Amino acid sequence: MIVDRITCLFAVAAFLIAPGICRTQESSVAFSDSSLEHTVEAGEASVAAPKRHLVHWNEFDGPFFTLRLGAGLLYDAAVYSQDDESKQQFDLEAGGKIRDFRLLLKGRLKFKRSVTWTCGIMYDGATDSWLFRETGIMVAVPELWGHLFIGRTKEGFSLNKVMSGYAGWTMERATITDATIPILADGVKWLGYLPNRRLLWNIGWYHDWLSQGQSFSTYDNQFIVRVVWLAMLPDSNSSLLHLGLNGRYGEADGGKLQLRSRPEVFLTPYFVDTGKFPADHSFMGGWEAYYRSGPFLIGTEYYLQRVPSPEAGNPLFHGGDIAATWLITGETREYNTVGGYFKAVSPAKTVFEGGPGAWEAVLRFSYIDLDSGNLRGGKFWRLTPMINWHLSDNLRLELAYGYGNLTRFDLKGVTQFFQCRIQTQL
Repeated sequence: MIVDRITCLFAVAAFLIAPGICRTQESSVAFSDSSLEHTVEAGEASVAAPKRHLVHWNEFDGPFFTLRLGAGLLYDAAVYSQDDESKQQFDLEAGGKIRDFRLLLKGRLKFKRSVTWTCGIMYDGATDSWLFRETGIMVAVPELWGHLFIGRTKEGFSLNKVMSGYAGWTMERATITDATIPILADGVKWLGYLPNRRLLWNIGWYHDWLSQGQSFSTYDNQFIVRVVWLAMLPDSNSSLLHLGLNGRYGEADGGKLQLRSRPEVFLTPYFVDTGKFPADHSFMGGWEAYYRSGPFLIGTEYYLQRVPSPEAGNPLFHGGDIAATWLITGETREYNTVGGYFKAVSPAKTVFEGGPGAWEAVLRFSYIDLDSGNLRGGKFWRLTPMINWHLSDNLRLELAYGYGNLTRFDLKGVTQFFQCRIQTQL
């Protein structure tokens, strides 16, 4: 049965890209707008190689390969204000902790065909553990209109999930994707792009034979299709319209699933949590839409996950978010046309060059519903205004306020979140 489903998904992808296959010149088309990036390398976007290098001793260019050492650090702190019902749901304590520390190696092998490689090691503050991040090899395959990545990587589902956590406009991703999509997976991903069709795709297959037992490994295997149409590409005012569809099939690890998410604060307990329930597999789908016009960006994603599980009442979970950002100092977020994601903000003039850096105002609303069938994992929504100060390509400060509402344990609790983060990378 899974073979039939995979065949069907491949057929859909082939149907979408087939109109451009006969045009042999399409892959050579380029756009000159500086707000677009048309290349992709192995490794998470924006975290390993900022535009402005903090140091230069971390690079090596040899006769057979290149190497670059990168690093990143996130430190979070938060305090809370809870009403009485929220205190009955969870007792939250103010505090601060390292959210993420990582070392990254990446480079290219000097073959005629473009081959890049990456290896990442990360301390995850949420689980207090070390793990390998994106690690693998990416090979350019123009015969397939794109690239193949083999190794550990993002699944390729959801723009916001594909982006590096260091590049996002908010501190944490939306609760629905954190609850449903593993942060990493081991397998093969095909990234394709037809410029004249303004069409790109990620198609991936993953298996847990290497990641079995790790905290992010909740599926035995997964198959993912993401197709994006760039309905509008930049003109004189850098306008861009990104429209995407996502589909996912996964076989649950050990015949059980558990969906859970924190309230966009890694220092807290899981606010929504289904607990483990019997499940052989799950289906997931949804859309993403983003419009960028110069310094303004607005976008939304919404997803549904169906889990055939008679014991749990065949639940259907859903959720999403909508966000608007404004770069007050006038910068434009760069967009990668091959991967289909936005990159980190690069200030026009950094604080260390005597400028203001880049100031970014953000407003986001997110929602998740894990009450379905006979499961009561909870419903949670949060409104988050925040300010990002990008002092340089290597240093960023974030201040956020969140107003959250949790319906769980037969209670409706309101929590106010006051958060700050310092982020640095090289």
